Amino acid sequence: MNKNNIVLIGMPGAGKSTVGVVLAKKLGYAFVDADLVLQEREGRLLHEIIEERGTERFRAAEEAANLSIETDRTVIATGGSAVYGGRAMAHFQKLGTVVYLRLSCEAIADRLGDLNERGVTMREGQGIRELYEERVPLYEKYADIAVDCEDLSIREVVERIAEKCGKPV
Repeated sequence: MNKNNIVLIGMPGAGKSTVGVVLAKKLGYAFVDADLVLQEREGRLLHEIIEERGTERFRAAEEAANLSIETDRTVIATGGSAVYGGRAMAHFQKLGTVVYLRLSCEAIADRLGDLNERGVTMREGQGIRELYEERVPLYEKYADIAVDCEDLSIREVVERIAEKCGKPV
């Protein structure tokens, strides 16, 4: 398997899809949004999958979609909950460099808006702070590289990722 890919992980609202598109253009790579792969496979939006199937079945479908991704010279933006799928994360680690887009909980909360409409998997009664504290150790566990994105422009984040991955733009 070729490790010539960059896999972006992080909280919902961290900018994985936005940064991923710009990074792919700068590097001359393809771009894959894992959430869109999942939606296409399931024939419905993320929040509809969660509402109809529940969190556990959503995560199983997400992991299956993530395991189906086979690419070369591609930037992959994962869903924020991808880190719950250990097999998929091992697959991504073999596929490329896993980059954690790190932001404070406050910055994430400011960006997110309606969590249900975004298709964020949360337990009953769980708030953004609890979700953040639950996921950050998983992002740190799977990341080859972490990029602190606080107060940076998209261009600055893209430049830092490229530099840390040894692919200056």
